Amino acid sequence: MEKSNIKRKIAILGSTGSIGTQALEVVRQHPDKFEVSVLTAYSNSSLLKQQAIEFKPNTVVIVEDKTYEALSAELWELGIKTYTGESALCDAVQIEEIDIVLTALVGFAGLKPTIAAIEAKKPIALANKETLVVAGQLITHLATENSVPILPVDSEHSAIFQCLIGEFHNPIEKIYLTASGGPFRGWSEDELKTVSPSAALKHPNWEMGAKITIDSATLMNKGLEVIEAKWLFNLNEDQIDVIVHPESILHSIVQFKDGSMKAQMGLPDMKLPIQYALAYPDRIDSSFPRFDFLQYPKLHFEKADGETFMNLNLAYEALSMKGTAACALNAANEVTNQAFRDHQISFLDIAKINQTVLHESTSCMSPSLEDYLEADQEARSLAKTQIR
Repeated sequence: MEKSNIKRKIAILGSTGSIGTQALEVVRQHPDKFEVSVLTAYSNSSLLKQQAIEFKPNTVVIVEDKTYEALSAELWELGIKTYTGESALCDAVQIEEIDIVLTALVGFAGLKPTIAAIEAKKPIALANKETLVVAGQLITHLATENSVPILPVDSEHSAIFQCLIGEFHNPIEKIYLTASGGPFRGWSEDELKTVSPSAALKHPNWEMGAKITIDSATLMNKGLEVIEAKWLFNLNEDQIDVIVHPESILHSIVQFKDGSMKAQMGLPDMKLPIQYALAYPDRIDSSFPRFDFLQYPKLHFEKADGETFMNLNLAYEALSMKGTAACALNAANEVTNQAFRDHQISFLDIAKINQTVLHESTSCMSPSLEDYLEADQEARSLAKTQIR
């Protein structure tokens, strides 16, 4: 991605979600540098319509077809092409004019469109960590085969990536992913038995969607980030550590073989890693608030509790199992996360059911895309059986 005065044309998959709306804030601040070509949403047609009217993309996709006809009719008058269905996501990312695809879909749904974008040789700004969790082996192979860069948008992985600029020839000894610890940091298993979804949805530092906020409370989000880091940076699981940092100022650390460490710091604001990925390799101006050391005279660090918050340990176990194990764990977690939000299971049941599914799922050690799809469906079925 060479430096150019030409506007970079962006496809935003999941434009009505937390990452998607913040990405559009970045575009708003830099109309001279970015232009929106594609916007997609699953079902939020009212917000998608507002975004389309403001940013005037070439193409809009609403996956759920209930509101498609009305949306299509309204946007047709503006010259905006509108499509519906999951296959339309894969078609949209292959539009020739697109320069970069921001994948901000939630969960397994991001896999097929990301593959389609890579095969169309579009650089990926990856906010959908589940794509690498589910099929890291396949995705990294395809990206290498098609010479497609994958630019991380997760704050922790963006931090690692930024620390590695100028260091790609130097081997990583270890990385430390930082975690806020979520709203229940330091709680015992007994205290967690009666946790409600509303309490779990109150994250202390970050404004995020419901699914990822629950994952942060269970430490599954950090577990998924461990798996993502393995594929992004070609690491073994023993090179990846998690440390709790309640203030969320130091976003992650790289340790090199000489013992030197690099860290990336800043206020907890997802717009910064989004902007960095979209503008890479340039750093461009921003109006984001600046960090003041005097406001944070002390920063704290603690050991992550993978025993009480078992999902973190399950992620490491899935990594060691290889094959489709992480795919199964992710599928189970998507089901249990939703079941908890729907008041069908308890907070502690999330990890217990995830563990059962991980251990009972069929393992495929050299998976194709079809194998990943089958592993996902089997794990979802097993999880739903456990819930019933």
